[in-house]
Amino acid sequence: MSSETPKNSSRKKTLLTSRRTICKAAGLAGGALLVSTAKASSPHEPASPLSQDTKTVASPSRSMSLPAIPARMAAGDADSAPRSMYRLDSLAATLVLIEWQEGLPEIAHWGARLPQNIHAEDVFTAREADTAQNATDQWKPLITLLDTIGDWRFDQPGLIAHRPDGTDWTANFSVKTIEEKPRRLSIHAEDTIINLKLVIELTLSEQNVLTMSSCLTNTGPEPLEVARLVSGTFLVPDRVQSIRVMHGAWTKEFDVSSMTLAQAEIVTESRRNRTHDHFPGMIAATAGANGTSGEVWSMQLGWSGSHRMSAQRLEDGRIRFCAGEWLYPGEVSLQSGESLQTPPAYAAYSNEGFSGCARAFHAHARKHVLVWPNKSMSPRPVILNSWEGNGFNLNEPHLFRQIEAAAKLGVERFVLDDGWFGSRRDDSRGLGDWNIAPDIFPRGLKPLADHAHQHAMQFGLWFEPEMVNPESELYRAHPDWVLAVRGRPLRTSRYQVVLDISRPDVCDYLFSAVSQLVSSVGIDYIKWDFNRDLVEAADAHGRAAYRRQVLALYTLWDRLHAAHPTLEIESCASGGGRADWGALAHTQRIWTSDNTDALDRLRIQGGAWQFLPPEVTGTHISAVPNGITGRVFTLQFRAAVALFGHLGIELDPLELSADEREELVLWVNLHKRLRGLLHSGDAQFGEETSDRVVRGVTAQDRSAAIFLIAQSDAGKARSAAPVRLPGLDPNRRYRVIAPTPQKLTGNNPSAANRALFEKGIVVSGAVLQEMGLTLPRLYPAQAFILECQAI
Repeated sequence: MSSETPKNSSRKKTLLTSRRTICKAAGLAGGALLVSTAKASSPHEPASPLSQDTKTVASPSRSMSLPAIPARMAAGDADSAPRSMYRLDSLAATLVLIEWQEGLPEIAHWGARLPQNIHAEDVFTAREADTAQNATDQWKPLITLLDTIGDWRFDQPGLIAHRPDGTDWTANFSVKTIEEKPRRLSIHAEDTIINLKLVIELTLSEQNVLTMSSCLTNTGPEPLEVARLVSGTFLVPDRVQSIRVMHGAWTKEFDVSSMTLAQAEIVTESRRNRTHDHFPGMIAATAGANGTSGEVWSMQLGWSGSHRMSAQRLEDGRIRFCAGEWLYPGEVSLQSGESLQTPPAYAAYSNEGFSGCARAFHAHARKHVLVWPNKSMSPRPVILNSWEGNGFNLNEPHLFRQIEAAAKLGVERFVLDDGWFGSRRDDSRGLGDWNIAPDIFPRGLKPLADHAHQHAMQFGLWFEPEMVNPESELYRAHPDWVLAVRGRPLRTSRYQVVLDISRPDVCDYLFSAVSQLVSSVGIDYIKWDFNRDLVEAADAHGRAAYRRQVLALYTLWDRLHAAHPTLEIESCASGGGRADWGALAHTQRIWTSDNTDALDRLRIQGGAWQFLPPEVTGTHISAVPNGITGRVFTLQFRAAVALFGHLGIELDPLELSADEREELVLWVNLHKRLRGLLHSGDAQFGEETSDRVVRGVTAQDRSAAIFLIAQSDAGKARSAAPVRLPGLDPNRRYRVIAPTPQKLTGNNPSAANRALFEKGIVVSGAVLQEMGLTLPRLYPAQAFILECQAI
């Protein structure tokens, strides 16, 4: 919604005339005053400066036109006066923009919901800052929606671009129109000096998530080389005390580190086209913010390629958040008339701690990002993935027996992992040859898929289409299809190189190979892997192709979905290496990490769920000793940690003991009974210490809740501290129970704790939230699931 000053309130979406006059003394003290009122000549054109006549100075060789020199102005004076105020509102958040006489709109506020009756004049007055010493004589706002090089700006620019001859490297956009729609602003601007047009789109959803993207168009005759164009710029107030950055590695995804930003800038960059090292997200928090209270701002980028995230402390102490692609040299060269569209950046604000931002992101992804077959999410089927139970050692009769055993466990989707095609018997060969291996499956894969279907299971198959082994028929036939700098050594990782899927012939080959198998075998689900970073990823002409690779991938995924409307795809990249909202807009599941160690998964899943809905994150119960860490945990601990996400089983079901099979069936049944709430409710991050994790999900009407209480290390206290359960209705009473198949632990448990594991106990929501519940003592690598039902 826009607001204009009363002097021109009848005009809709047009410039305000100056609300102040400039008085300039002339002559002696007490002499006459020259008074000038600057008026805009037409909507969204800059007001004329006081001094805009140009002078021509003759020289022996040529005439030179001198530039206009504007008069000295403070904020609010004439040409520095604001035009209009615009705002976007959701239930819990407000964005306020100020449109000034020139330049892009200033970000005045992004945070708590403001009253609807705030006057534009109040905002204008409050935002008129003094001009700093040694600053420009013509005042400029400190932060706009896209700050550029030049025009008295020295912070990190949102646009870096130039012509091939090095000119047109500064930009100063003028707003032409601002289009308003419900919950949406479209800002159209241009710089006629360097021939650029810019469109910035802003949307604030009912889920309290602000989405921003930009589109830059070259309107000049010469190409424009673009080195940076950020997707989103978000303002965070000066009271923020800590910045949480995302980092990690293979098997260590979604680590979170809290940093203090006193001055300067925090930057995370990923140049691998994968997100193991840095998930494209950042979180800002005020002092004392925790899982349930305090102000928190969070942002993430919806992009599966290289990226750059930054938090910069401005001159006045506020913080600029920026999210955008990291572009390799020469990746974007806009010819005349061509445009660069950025991926979307997303931001959330909450005064309910980290849980509040997570809830906003989960709700927004469910409503606006995820695309499901048949338009809505079906119950997430329990998966059995063959990798940890078989590796490359595939045997058709054994797989048939595994399907039968999996059906008895309650599994609903059987996924055949790597090793089913060509000469692929280890990871050094065969990748890219998508023909079924006749020595393993002499009848093809359809009998195996049919066997899964006959046991009420979907059938899934592993692919890694973007990669190829040099030791393969595909590479021998098409060595020119790979991304590489010609003349340099072709560097491998995991014995593989990367196909240039932006080439139409490569993309068509992959689509045909995968699509044919989906149809002929009866594949319901693809596990799409991506097992190496991109290095020196150049196309046949030697140009960097990182960005085009991502766009081609999105296109290929969409082609497969269009050809097979019921097909689901999982985004896997050596685990959580492609776990962003860009991928999530084209797939239905994220493989969170190759590390299924339950103790490590507490940390990994906790970081992932700050941004991703639990129902799209793969959380598996794996065999022990764990294949990554070698650690051994009880089935209760492994199952409790995996319960909240998209549940899977990562082991050979034929190797389970009778007791393990019986207990696993009970855990699978518990998940199926609870998954409706687990995959639609509101995330709750409770009190977490170095030795204990408390997380949960509450129904939106607070009628039910499920909590995980996990002990990650030995507690320092002699007795267990009460556990507070967040997100409940303080005015209702709840029956709390530790459902089957959990077993009571502890020394001489109390009557209340014995009842907790039998028929349950009844406690008010206020007591559970504020005083907490005393549970049996947990030792390291032990956990409880608590179910709460309002009565």
